Amino acid sequence: MRGTLFIVAAPSGAGKSTLVNALLARDPDICLSVSYTSRPPRPSEVDGEHYHYVDEVEFQRMIANGDFFEHAMVHGDWKGTARGSVEPQLARGKDVLLEIDWQGARQVREKVSDAIGIFILPPSVEALDQRMRKRAQDSEATIARRLAAARDEMSHFGEFDYVIVNDDFETALDELSAVFKASRLRRNVQLLRHDRLIRGLLSDSAP
Repeated sequence: MRGTLFIVAAPSGAGKSTLVNALLARDPDICLSVSYTSRPPRPSEVDGEHYHYVDEVEFQRMIANGDFFEHAMVHGDWKGTARGSVEPQLARGKDVLLEIDWQGARQVREKVSDAIGIFILPPSVEALDQRMRKRAQDSEATIARRLAAARDEMSHFGEFDYVIVNDDFETALDELSAVFKASRLRRNVQLLRHDRLIRGLLSDSAP
C-alpha cells in the first residue's frame, strides 16, 4: 500500500522544526524527507540531518537534471526536495513528511493531488519576533527581512488542509499528531489496508 505524503509549512520562527522533531519521536511510522539547500549550515546544524548542504552551482545542476520533486528560492537561498528522498519511501508504504515552504507545497500539490497540507501559525507577530531573536544566530537585518517575509508566507495558509496555532507546544503537538492519525483512518486507506476483512464482512457467505 502506497504511503501518504504530508506537507508541513510555517513562517520562520513559528516552531515548525521543533514540532516536527517531536512528532517524529512520537510516531515511528513517519519518514522525514531531508531537503537540499544552497545556504551554508548554521553552527548547530548537521549536514544530512537538518539539510543536505550544497553550493548554488550544484543546486542549479540538480535543477537542470530534474532531480527535485519541488524547489524554490526562500529568503535568498535555494531549497528543494529530491525525488529520490520521496518516491521510494511512498512506494514502500511509508508516510513521508515534507518540511517545506508554501511555494514548494504548491508545486507538490500539483504533482500529488492527495497530499495533505498542514500550516503552523504563531500566536502573534510579537511571539514570532521573540522566537527569531532567541536563536541568536541571525543579524538584525536578517530578522527584519524574515519578519517581513513571514506576513506574506502566512497569507497562504488558506492553501492548506489543516491549520495549527503553536501557542502551547504540547497542545500543538497533540493536534499535529491527530492529523496524521486521522488520515490513516480515511475510507480509501482503510479499504486498502483491510481489504480482505471488509470483503469478508460484506460477503453473502459470511455467517
